[in-house]
Amino acid sequence: MKSSASPTPSEPLADAAIRIDSHLDGAEERSLADDVLDGLTRPFKELPPKHFYDARGAELFDRICELPEYYPTRAERAILEAEAQNIAALTGAVELVELGSGTAAKTRVLLDALHAAGTLQRYIPVDVTESMVRDSAEELASEYPGLRVHGVIGDFERHLDRVPQADGPRIVAFLGGTIGNFPPGSRRRFLRKIARLLGPDDYLLMGTDLVKDPRVLEAAYDDAEGVTAEFNRNVLRVLNRELQADFDPGDFDHVALFDPQHEWIEMRLRARREHTTVVRGLDLAVHFDVGEELRTEISAKFTPERLEGDLAAAGLELARWLTDPEGLFALTLSQIRTG
Repeated sequence: MKSSASPTPSEPLADAAIRIDSHLDGAEERSLADDVLDGLTRPFKELPPKHFYDARGAELFDRICELPEYYPTRAERAILEAEAQNIAALTGAVELVELGSGTAAKTRVLLDALHAAGTLQRYIPVDVTESMVRDSAEELASEYPGLRVHGVIGDFERHLDRVPQADGPRIVAFLGGTIGNFPPGSRRRFLRKIARLLGPDDYLLMGTDLVKDPRVLEAAYDDAEGVTAEFNRNVLRVLNRELQADFDPGDFDHVALFDPQHEWIEMRLRARREHTTVVRGLDLAVHFDVGEELRTEISAKFTPERLEGDLAAAGLELARWLTDPEGLFALTLSQIRTG
C-alpha cells in the first residue's frame, strides 16, 4: 500500500497534547511486491486483503459499511453503545490503544464512556494511513479536554513493538472483525503479539463476526448494489498503479462464498476469459484460464469455542462475551491468563 510522505520518527505536532511517531520506511511497497510475487505464482492464486485499502478502497469500504446487507459495523456499534459504560467501569482504563484505527468513528463511543468515568488520559491510534492518524489526533485532542494522543503510523502486523508503554490500565482495541482475515495459525501468532502489549490489569477488546446462516453471510459480501464487487476489483487497480501491471478489472467477476468446512467467507476474483497479465514492476507474466480464481480475502466467523481456543493459544482468557440482540456479532474482553 502506498503511503503519503512521512515525517521523521517521534515528530510532535504543534499541540503539546499530540505526538505522532512514523515508522514507515518504504517496506510497505516492498511488502506489496513480495505478496504479489508470492501470491500470483502459487497454484491457487491469492492476495492478502490489506492491499484493498488505498484511498479508493477505503472510500468504498465506508460505503459498504452503510449497506443494508452489511450488518457487522452496525451490530458492533450497537454493542459498544449498549456496553461502553460497563466496559469503562470494569477496566478502569486510563488509555485506549486502537489497532487499525482509521477515522476512530466507532471508538468515540468508548472514549466518551472513559471520559465520563473520569479515567481517560491517552489515546494511541495505530494505522498505516498517516492523514487519518493526524486528522483524528487533532479532532480528538480538541473534543476531549486533557486527552493526550500518541499516534503510531505503521502496519500493526509489523509495528506492535512501537506502541508506547502503558501509563496505567489500558484497553487494546482490535475492532471490525479484522482478526477474521488471518488464517488460524497466523491468527494465533498475531494474538500472541497483542498479548505482549498487555499487563495484568489490561484488556484486549476485540470484535468478531459470528457463524450464522450462510445466506446472510454471503449477502453481506455480495451486495445488490455491487459496491463490494467494485471494492474487490479495486485491488487490481492498486497493482496497476503500484507495480505497473495491466489488469483489466472488467476481466473478472466478483465471487463471495461461504466455506462450511473452515466456517469462513472467501472473496475471489474469477477470470471471465483466458488471458495473460504482465506485472512490469516485477517482470512477471501471470496467466489466467477462463474461470480461474484469485482469492483476495478470507473472513473467518467465530463460535465461542473457537474464540476461546484462539485466546488460550495466545495466553489469554475470556473475561466478557458481549453480543447484539440478534447474536450477529460479538465483542469480547480478554486478559492475560493467570495460574
